[in-house]
This record gives sequence, C-alpha cells and structure tokens, in this order.
Amino acid sequence: MAPNDGWVDDPADPNYNRLVPLPYPASAEQMWRDDALYDALVVIGYNMEPVIPGAGSAIFLHIATPDFAPTAGCVAVQKEVLLGLLPLLGPGSKITIAV
Repeated sequence: MAPNDGWVDDPADPNYNRLVPLPYPASAEQMWRDDALYDALVVIGYNMEPVIPGAGSAIFLHIATPDFAPTAGCVAVQKEVLLGLLPLLGPGSKITIAV
C-alpha cells in the first residue's frame, strides 16, 4: 500500500471495485490506515471479472482488530495467521468462508 491508494466504492464510477490513486473524484476507501489493519492484505476476487456495479466492492482478507470486531464485509484474521497464509496464496487460490 501507498499513502495515496484508494479503492472505489461508488457503483456509478467506471473504476468501481478497483484500486485508484487518491485524491479521486468518486467515493473511494482510503487504503493507507493508521490502525494497521491493511498492513497485510489480500484482495478477495469477488465481483472482479466482470465488475457489476452495485454487486459489492472492497472485499479483503486483512488483519483483525484486537477484539475481532465485525468488519464492513471483509474477512479478518489475526496478523500472525494472515502472515502465515500469504506465502501459500497466489493466482487461482480460493477462499471458503464457513460459519
């Protein structure tokens, strides 16, 4: 991540569900965070090819808060767990979310 990275969450924008440089004219989530939750991050390839406006954006696998507070639609795990997964992941990797 870089300080000017953003992820477009405006379904009316042509770059919806894409990484863009900030500032950006449409609504975009700031990816550079002070809380370190995105210091290690995997983009979950949901609604990517093709992107369907309004079908969901910015779904990541990232570091959880210390109290494992709910996310805004992402999957969050302990930092150590995520760091252990990163070397095992690559193009074509799949994630299964089960309760």
